[in-house]
Amino acid sequence: MVALRLAVGINKDSNQTQDFDEVRMPRLLSVNVGLPRDVTWNGKTVRTSVWKSPVTGRRMVRKLDIDGDAQADLAGHGGEHRAAFVYQIDSYHYWESFLGRNDFTFGQFGENFTVEGLPDNEVCIGDRYRIGSAEFEVTQPRVTCYRVGIRLNEPRMPALLVEHHRPGFYFRVLKEGEVGAGDDIVRIADGPEKMSVADVDALLYLPGHSGDQLQRALRIPALSEGWQGSFRAMLKQDLSSKTSVGNPGLASEEQAPAWAGFRQMRIANIRKESDSVTSFVLSPIDGQPFPLYRAGQFVVVRLLVDPGKPPVLRSYSLSDLPAADHFRISVKSESNGIGSSFLCNRTKEGDVLDVSAPHGSFTLRPGQSPVVLLSAGVGATPVMSMLHSLVAEKSQREIWWFYGARNRVDHPFAEESRSLLKQLSRGRGYIVYSRPTANDQVGTDFDAPGHIDTALLQKTGVSRGSDFYLCGPTSFLKNMRDGLGNWGVLAENVHTEIFGSLEAITPGMAQVVHTPHVPPGAPGSGPSVSFARSGITAAWDRKFASLLELAEACDVPVRWSCRTGVCHTCMTGLIGGSITYNPEPLERPAAGNVLVCCSQPNAGVTLDL
Repeated sequence: MVALRLAVGINKDSNQTQDFDEVRMPRLLSVNVGLPRDVTWNGKTVRTSVWKSPVTGRRMVRKLDIDGDAQADLAGHGGEHRAAFVYQIDSYHYWESFLGRNDFTFGQFGENFTVEGLPDNEVCIGDRYRIGSAEFEVTQPRVTCYRVGIRLNEPRMPALLVEHHRPGFYFRVLKEGEVGAGDDIVRIADGPEKMSVADVDALLYLPGHSGDQLQRALRIPALSEGWQGSFRAMLKQDLSSKTSVGNPGLASEEQAPAWAGFRQMRIANIRKESDSVTSFVLSPIDGQPFPLYRAGQFVVVRLLVDPGKPPVLRSYSLSDLPAADHFRISVKSESNGIGSSFLCNRTKEGDVLDVSAPHGSFTLRPGQSPVVLLSAGVGATPVMSMLHSLVAEKSQREIWWFYGARNRVDHPFAEESRSLLKQLSRGRGYIVYSRPTANDQVGTDFDAPGHIDTALLQKTGVSRGSDFYLCGPTSFLKNMRDGLGNWGVLAENVHTEIFGSLEAITPGMAQVVHTPHVPPGAPGSGPSVSFARSGITAAWDRKFASLLELAEACDVPVRWSCRTGVCHTCMTGLIGGSITYNPEPLERPAAGNVLVCCSQPNAGVTLDL
């Protein structure tokens, strides 16, 4: 290796001067550790371990961490494949120049090992190294996270690390041992495929994905399972014929909606499905046919409940076979539900409603594996549409229909679902009642008392390799997801639909549930922003940097991680309206979606939040 001369400078945390004269191989400059701490950021408390400080002497490296170190957010950091994070002194110098800074100290980028050498464009996933008496394997690039921006006081940092191809990388510990500053870093094995950290990082986060590159990455055994899952999702998409931007490796994206905003439809038929569920068949008043939607999708209905107040927005799944001449929504009447009470008690056939185009990514995946449709209560609605579609295509797949209700009175689509299952050559159904009445007959109305769980799936012979589609109350979804995970079902084979607000993702922050509301104080003067799932509308105010910040001010449940347009965690369906991006994301989502963390409205918008 070419000899290098590098003066590293003063480590302000330890008051030590690190001088390295000529070296002939990569070297460990500093071992940095830190324990979780609470920091204040934007008026909120964030739990983080991004503050790392150099240690003197040698430290024991173990399978999951380094003595004296810990991760605060185990969902995004830590674990066997992310035991130690590595960053290069060359990148330190690069960022000092780019950002005009001279205040960096070892551990500044949240790394456990500050190293000389091992640049991201040369180190490959699967490379193995010996440092001190420990041995390591490179598993993945850095996870994009807003907390590195907090540590550096530079909000753009998560995007800059990717855009400038300097993310850093994680080690898996192959052999536990002691390490210390000054240790040589010896490469003991090359990773297969010779794909660098920078190349793998760009493959996920930047446009221009190549099917050949994805296949190469998936042939690297050391690559962590999370990244493999993302690349498998990208590979399933026909990238060569992709007509719109988007990245299924980052988020499950829906197709562009058939129309923007709302379209007027007439209630053609009203039918009671059970004691609490009513179906409404909607037909277009202009007579123009609908493009066929995908089974499992939903529409947003705009209801003028009170002429003196803003309209109420509600999301309802489509419950019928996709057709060109009508939609069917099925609504559960809730005693305190403004939208459901209006529809079920005050509307009649012939009334006109404003209805959005179908949205949502909770849709059937193609394939030959068994399909398991799991629902409870009114959660049957989107999977009913899936069952209709499977029958229409004369599917030869093994189809399971599991449904849970309280009793026969609360069992919607009972005859309809039985009739559909009979038309499937490999269709099987299983119904459970949690509170059967004396009039409910086992073997006729239902199969067994109780609840749906994984024990029932195993008992009835469901394959663990099936595709599972879940919809129902929050507790039902959580129990089923946890149970399927414990059973060993791959996360990528479990698909869920949630009625109401989506589960928030706010890494490092405690989730406090509040009732959504308009922001306190005088209303803004900008375009209206409607949050469809939360049922509120607020005026845009320029004091907010993004739609995400407005949602947070409204206590609307939100999902985010990088906050700079990299990770797509914040991706949200754009029901109607238009937005602008500032800053521009590294890759835009597919049409019909918006990254709320870096966008602002330039006209009234309706969001699937």
